Amino acid sequence: MRIAVLVLVVPVRMVWDALAACGRAVHRGVLRPVGRGLSWLGHVLVVAPLTWVYRRVLTPIGHGIAWTARAFGTALLWPAKALFYWPWAALWRYVLVPAGVAVGVAVAWLVRHLVVAPALWVYRWVLTPVGHAFRWLAGGFGRLVRGLGAGLAWLGRHLVVLPAQWCHRHVLTPVGHGVAWLARGIAAAVTALVRWTVVVPAVAVWRYVLAPVGRAVVGAVTVVVRETGAAFGHCWRVAGYVSRAVGRALGTLLRWIFVEPFRWAYRTVLTPVGHAVRDGLWRPVRRAAGAAGRSVRQGLAAARQSVRQTRADLRRALFGAPGQPERAAMPRPRREPGVPRARTLGKTSGRDVSSPGRGPGPGDAG
Repeated sequence: MRIAVLVLVVPVRMVWDALAACGRAVHRGVLRPVGRGLSWLGHVLVVAPLTWVYRRVLTPIGHGIAWTARAFGTALLWPAKALFYWPWAALWRYVLVPAGVAVGVAVAWLVRHLVVAPALWVYRWVLTPVGHAFRWLAGGFGRLVRGLGAGLAWLGRHLVVLPAQWCHRHVLTPVGHGVAWLARGIAAAVTALVRWTVVVPAVAVWRYVLAPVGRAVVGAVTVVVRETGAAFGHCWRVAGYVSRAVGRALGTLLRWIFVEPFRWAYRTVLTPVGHAVRDGLWRPVRRAAGAAGRSVRQGLAAARQSVRQTRADLRRALFGAPGQPERAAMPRPRREPGVPRARTLGKTSGRDVSSPGRGPGPGDAG
């Protein structure tokens, strides 16, 4: 059985593995880059413009509208209050409230003297005596009704209740007991007949026929299902190993047929040719191009310098050499005033000392 299942499952498992490999390749090589590209395009074409519009256009416009609305509301608030709120508030506070208080006081005084006082007088001197009279009459009528009720109750007890109790106790109760005993006997007979003709045979058939057959069938079906599931699981795993081996063999075959020749050609042919082209052609051309570029740049720099020099010579010949700017005169530094020397007793300073050839003066005595 397992061999037959294996023969059936191996192609399915190989097709499934091939589809799974193709799906992974498509997801990795197509869907994921396409998704990233679409995400980038959506960000560049939709999200970034909308963000810029919201940040640079809608937000300033909204702020301007909000500021205008606030300013307009603030400007209209005081005229609106002056026209619609303050006059009505003053009218309510200083006119309607005092007028309402005065009207309420007047209405209360009128109701008290025109309604409440007459109603109290009528209640005290008219309704109260009338109510007392009605209460006395109602008390007498109640005593009369209680007497009649007691008489009717005695008659009803002796004419209706006691005969009914006697009839229930001595006639209806024995008849009911007999009917109940007869019903219980009939029910017991019918129950025994149904039990021995229907229930017992059905229980015996269920217990000794259907239950064993059902357990046998369930056991057989369970064994078949379990073995079939185990066979399919084992064959699916074996088919996975077979599919993996076939895939590796095909991968190896494709690598030796396509990849290895290209690798050998790249490593043995293209790489030396590329190195030769790089060393023999590309590097000399690049060096020559660099040297030519440097010579051209140097020539252009020399030409620019000569043009500048010629322009300076022409300007000097036409307008003369530019004059040197005059230097501003530096102010003389201020000196601190000298400290005068102390005078002597003769009220002379050290600068008035006599020369050595002269004698002592009159103030130098002593």
